[in-house]
Amino acid sequence: MKRLALPAFCLAMIGFASCGNAGKTEEKKDSLAIGSENKTATEAPANVLTEAEKAEGWKLLFNGTNLDGWRMYKNKENKTWSAQDGTIHCTGSTTDKSDMRADLLSNEEFENFELVADWKIAPQGNSGILYLVTEEFDAPYMSGPEYQLIDDENFPEKLEDWQKSGANYAMNPPSKLAAKPVGEWNHTRIVLNKGHLEHWLNGEKVVDTEMWTPEWTKNKTTGKWKDYKGYGVAKKGHICVQDHGSEIWFKNVKIKQL
Repeated sequence: MKRLALPAFCLAMIGFASCGNAGKTEEKKDSLAIGSENKTATEAPANVLTEAEKAEGWKLLFNGTNLDGWRMYKNKENKTWSAQDGTIHCTGSTTDKSDMRADLLSNEEFENFELVADWKIAPQGNSGILYLVTEEFDAPYMSGPEYQLIDDENFPEKLEDWQKSGANYAMNPPSKLAAKPVGEWNHTRIVLNKGHLEHWLNGEKVVDTEMWTPEWTKNKTTGKWKDYKGYGVAKKGHICVQDHGSEIWFKNVKIKQL
């Protein structure tokens, strides 16, 4: 019986050990599989349209390689804007106030549209996306409403609510602060259709208003734009990204006409 008991015990231990090793092997296999998935997972390609987007009528405003389709406001000379590493890039400077800085304008004009873009801004930065811009004035902001882009947390001056990211600048403050920390990419969406205006930031609707109504006119004529007769008048105009002296990057700039 003792001779039989010992082998049985050994067999039991061997079986137990085998089961334990099997578990560890399986666990290791699972870990390797998870790690492999993480390594192979990549972001969607930037500055391209999916087949579904093409079918829906979306158009790229930035091809990811150069600034074809864009020019400087009033065709000014410029040294700050370039296509860099798959982005539209504006060089920042706290000292360069020269005439070589200018806003970047789309060649095409748009009326009713949906515009999306990804952007990130440098610390303490300030910029904007303007629309319905015309060129009869000295600067784009004199005609075009602005979707505000700014470092809400670290901007060196006190900000009013209507100056914060996602605002319809100097007209409608954002309903909530939805910008990501500086250095991270944000996703902006602007929808303008027959005067109905929406600003979206990172999936949150932050502005929902109507242009050219009595309330809109009151806001314009009693606020910052009271001396700018051409502000918001045009029903069709250019898309514009603002050089406010801050470093900023844009990618995945797409538009769909409504």
